[in-house]
Amino acid sequence: MAVSQISSEFVHKVQIEGVQTVAPSKVTDPRETCLVSVKDPVSSDIFRGCLSIVLYYNKAVEEDSGWLVAGWIKESLGRALQDQPMLSGRLRRVEDGNGELDMVSNDTGVRLVEAKITMTLQEFLGLEEREKAEAELVFWMDIDEQNPQFSPLLYVQVTNFQCGGYSIGISSSLLLADHLIMDNFLPRWSGIQKKLLLNNNALEKPIFYLPNLRNTSLSPSNTTSSTPSKQRGQTMIFKIAGDSEIESVQNELCKRAVSHCIQEAEHKLGSEMSSEFSLFVKESPEVKRVENCKKNELVKPNLNFRCQVITLDDLGIKELAFHDGNEPTHVSCWIGSAVAMAIPSSTENTSDVNVIVTIPEGN
Repeated sequence: MAVSQISSEFVHKVQIEGVQTVAPSKVTDPRETCLVSVKDPVSSDIFRGCLSIVLYYNKAVEEDSGWLVAGWIKESLGRALQDQPMLSGRLRRVEDGNGELDMVSNDTGVRLVEAKITMTLQEFLGLEEREKAEAELVFWMDIDEQNPQFSPLLYVQVTNFQCGGYSIGISSSLLLADHLIMDNFLPRWSGIQKKLLLNNNALEKPIFYLPNLRNTSLSPSNTTSSTPSKQRGQTMIFKIAGDSEIESVQNELCKRAVSHCIQEAEHKLGSEMSSEFSLFVKESPEVKRVENCKKNELVKPNLNFRCQVITLDDLGIKELAFHDGNEPTHVSCWIGSAVAMAIPSSTENTSDVNVIVTIPEGN
């Protein structure tokens, strides 16, 4: 079946049933702020770039469903956000800051989307062009360039399949990718969900159970439109040992290390990095720097350091269970644009640096 056929048919099969906002269970006080240092935000991937993750699950038990999972997510995600409040924050323009941007943990909230699809889980996973179609299983809206303070930085979409299986699609701004996948947020969140189910009877209906809340006499209306990117790239994650020459993500050696990791990714993936790409550098918890880079201007590394490839298995994403013992039957994770990120390790007493490299498909 042609890609255009699958895309047009599939869009009509995904129906959004409800949208909620999830804020941290407790007010964040004091608020955290993070300066986003960038010369040209519009041409960078700050407003459009996102990290997407889709987790596919079979029913844990006969009575299980995505509706139940989403209902409990409303509570578990709120608790998990207490430890990572920036995920429920917003990007904003700094007052009297000459157009500068920062992120603030103002508890404005994460968007939780509930949807259904007129296919079974196995039918969907068996699609010849599944990777093109699954962009509809993650909700994302580009950040508003003029008024970024109104745009969520994180979305969660739970999609119910006809068979009772479901998917959990997670999309976040690239500015928060380190919080989402490198700081163990996802394992902590799923752990909170499992504990809630254990303490409240796994099959008990949560307060926010959509089938009980919706007016079934009304036809659902998709007034909320997503802008998912059907482009996707091949991503590799490298860990540079702290005993290497890289002392800090703020020095020039860090950019040389990123250059080395790009070369390694090109060699291992058999693809070339785009001629222009965005470089995200987390200099500290309070400062993130974004640069628009040209590949032909990268300095050859000529460095001596130990570099290890990290996989989804190492990050624990493939074992994420939101119901005890029910691990994903399949996991997809992608970034849709040419990007490199340098992120210091969140582990205490180590100076390791993680470098994420994404090369768009077709390069």
